[in-house]
Amino acid sequence: MTPAKLAERKTRAKKIVAYLKKTYPDPKSELTHETPFQFVASVILSAQCTDKAVNRVTDVLWKKYKTPKDFAEANPATFTKEISSIPFFNDKAKAILGAARIIEEKFGGKVPKTEAELVELPGVGYKTAHVILGELHDTWEGIPTDTHVKRFAKRFDLTDNDDLTKISKDLETLVPKADWKYVNNGLVLYGRYVCPARPHDCIEHPLTKLWPKAANIWSKAK
Repeated sequence: MTPAKLAERKTRAKKIVAYLKKTYPDPKSELTHETPFQFVASVILSAQCTDKAVNRVTDVLWKKYKTPKDFAEANPATFTKEISSIPFFNDKAKAILGAARIIEEKFGGKVPKTEAELVELPGVGYKTAHVILGELHDTWEGIPTDTHVKRFAKRFDLTDNDDLTKISKDLETLVPKADWKYVNNGLVLYGRYVCPARPHDCIEHPLTKLWPKAANIWSKAK
């Protein structure tokens, strides 16, 4: 990337983040939870699934499972059946129950507070780890990239990559660390309620007005 292109992207990212900070000053995940591990489990469930679908399942389920110990002691077949309406429920059940056991055995029943420890858990990668750190500990050591963030990063020409972690690293280069907390949840909320993924005329949308070329870019988020 040329210095001129990098400077251009930084300027554009600055304008986008300024809008997100003003519109979503205290961005929070919409996954419902009462305990830290319930949030970890919800994030794992939300992969390739909407938060609304996850919340429908956990609205009942989280009355039964609260602590890592509750999950670790769950009957695998029963738990798998209980989340069977969620995509990839078999793999997600194994990941959640496995993560609960590791947290019980290695971390004294407490959700870890570092990326290095979190990514030891099954079902937790770079994106998930930083979502957890931000939501539970208000620690922003990285920018999580999900399908919404990827879509806008591509549409606003903030990255040349398709890999989610590489996009995160690109955004972390463009956005000052003090503002990282606004990027993921801000773009998720904007994508849900202002500019959804399906192609549509968005020339009048706030972020598109900042860079009108985005109205004609509809990258597919994988």
